[in-house]
Amino acid sequence: MSVKKQFIKTKPVCKVTFSVEAKESNSVAVVGDFNNWNASEGELSKLKNGTFKGVFELPKDNSFEFKYLIDGFAYANEPEADSYRYNEFAGAENSVLEV
Repeated sequence: MSVKKQFIKTKPVCKVTFSVEAKESNSVAVVGDFNNWNASEGELSKLKNGTFKGVFELPKDNSFEFKYLIDGFAYANEPEADSYRYNEFAGAENSVLEV
């Protein structure tokens, strides 16, 4: 798993690339408060090597909670997240992305 950030100088956005190695999985989505925790808006594409990848433009100067949703039922945090925040609704920690 990894997160890469590319700040755009001409726009107030950051291109964020999410990558998840999940060769045995059929689907991976990134869900968070930047897409209302909607898996269909955060679907990652599966590459030939089994890695799922997606790029999203997120507004700069924000903090977002997120998780990966694997095969529609298993949630996973990003080990390279900027930090983690406990979420009362989920009853667990979420990954935090600072852009």
